[in-house]
Amino acid sequence: MKTREESLFAAGAGSEVESVSEFTRRVKVLLESGLRPTWIRGEVSNLRAQASGHFYFSLKDAGAQLGAVLFRGDAQRQTVKLRDGLQVVVYGEVSVYEARGQYQLIVRVVVDDGVGRLQREFEALKARLAAEGLFAAERKKPIPTMPLTVGFITSPTGAAVQDFCRILIRRNWCGRVVVLPAKVQGEGAAAEMTAMLQLAERLGIFDLIVIGRGGGSLEDLWAFNEEVLVRAVAACPLPTISAVGHEIDFTLCDFAADVRAETPSAAAELITSHFVNGVERTRAASEALAARAEGGVRQATAELDHARSRLRLLSPAAQIEQGFLRIDDLTNRLGAALRHSVQERRRQLGEVRAALAEHSPEWRVQTESHRLLSLWKRLQAASPASVLNRGFAIVRDEKGNPVMRRAAVRPGQRLAAEFGDGTVNVRSE
Repeated sequence: MKTREESLFAAGAGSEVESVSEFTRRVKVLLESGLRPTWIRGEVSNLRAQASGHFYFSLKDAGAQLGAVLFRGDAQRQTVKLRDGLQVVVYGEVSVYEARGQYQLIVRVVVDDGVGRLQREFEALKARLAAEGLFAAERKKPIPTMPLTVGFITSPTGAAVQDFCRILIRRNWCGRVVVLPAKVQGEGAAAEMTAMLQLAERLGIFDLIVIGRGGGSLEDLWAFNEEVLVRAVAACPLPTISAVGHEIDFTLCDFAADVRAETPSAAAELITSHFVNGVERTRAASEALAARAEGGVRQATAELDHARSRLRLLSPAAQIEQGFLRIDDLTNRLGAALRHSVQERRRQLGEVRAALAEHSPEWRVQTESHRLLSLWKRLQAASPASVLNRGFAIVRDEKGNPVMRRAAVRPGQRLAAEFGDGTVNVRSE
């Protein structure tokens, strides 16, 4: 007897049996085609950041949990930093990972659940318009470098227009600003700004359009997130700059415009940047041109002075003056030569006179006389009388012979001591 299971298999044996892959693929098609992208609220858990830049996590609440993945391209556009325990609202679509037979949520937008309804609407509209290509870079038009007439769509009584104009005046901008008045907050603000944008297109006098206001809360800036205005900014044929709020504020008009400026003041600086650079380049060129002209004048003046000098040198009067100078120079040189010749003759005459004097008898007589006188003086200095005059004495014996030694003297011998001025008789003991 057959079992219940065998009976069921026999009943269905005629039908086709699916493989796991085929069944999973059918489930995937049913889920992905039957469930539209939606917003889901939950708490982030089991967050894993891959080296590839993808984020895997679970969304859970008190009753269930759902696997989710945020791919790198979508993650780079998010302003919310995921972490475990963070309460978020996400926008995405269901997909099936066939290799494991698991369904998961492909997250496109992440919003901090504390931001509230407006932020979710902002992210949803941003994602939808981005998908349409409304914010694509290839749609952007270049901003003119030297706009002459700028239209500013803003509140004429707000601080934004005052800051904007103050920057333009401070930077000495020479263009024209036309304020296109419109409400920038509250009901009907988006419609008024759209109407002013269309008016600017019809007037045809503007080189550039700026749309903006000062900072505020998300509710204050919401008019710049309304779809009608965002689409009008994106479709505007004139180059547009969005200058809404402060540096940290972002609106959809910022993405739709050709350029985003952080503030109205930053927009004014952007508009005048090329003008200021042009003024500076013009000033530098003017200074360089003046310097070149001044240098050219100095060079021409120097060349003219040189030509005048050459002309003076070549004139008849200059030639005569040069002749006088040459005559004076030759005269001086002739006088110097004559003086030198006379001095040379005098020197030669002196040499001849000296040679003649050296060989004359008179000179020899004088020389020999001086020599004899010198010898006589030396002889006188060596004579006995000269020695006695210097305090010496000569001792003589009875015969008048000089006594040369002490041993030659006998006791009682008579001696004579001769001094310079006379003789004294003495007796030895």
